[in-house]
Amino acid sequence: MVEKSPNTLPWPPMIFGGLVIAGLLLQQVQPLKLTEALTWPGYAVLAAGIMLDIWAMATMTKSRTNILPHRAADKLVTSGPFAHMRNPIYVGNTIATLGLGLALQNGWLLIATPLAAIATHKLAVVREQAHLRSKFGEAWSDYAGKVRAWWII
Repeated sequence: MVEKSPNTLPWPPMIFGGLVIAGLLLQQVQPLKLTEALTWPGYAVLAAGIMLDIWAMATMTKSRTNILPHRAADKLVTSGPFAHMRNPIYVGNTIATLGLGLALQNGWLLIATPLAAIATHKLAVVREQAHLRSKFGEAWSDYAGKVRAWWII
């Protein structure tokens, strides 16, 4: 039986957004300052994460499939950044959060980054993969056997 949607809530933007807000607030209360030498490289990392997000969303839009993480997939997208990783938007969010932490010299955001990635994997990716496996069967299994979920894992 194909599940109608992988989740009832859009976990990834809630997780990343919530942890970024928490990191910014914590920095006001108990600063974890980084070196200023990381500011400009941080902006470059932030830009790279945003560009990956845009590339992935543009690829999904061009494929005429849903991009909302709590809605059912319309199509299995395997081109563009999806040829290199199964979750390029979440990888982009992770890279952007890391870059924001570096750019703002905010150590809390560096702590939040892996926490957001782990929470996103547990609350969204695992469920999305089950949904895609159920909906696309062998095509999903072939794709998942060739392309890593998070690029490095």
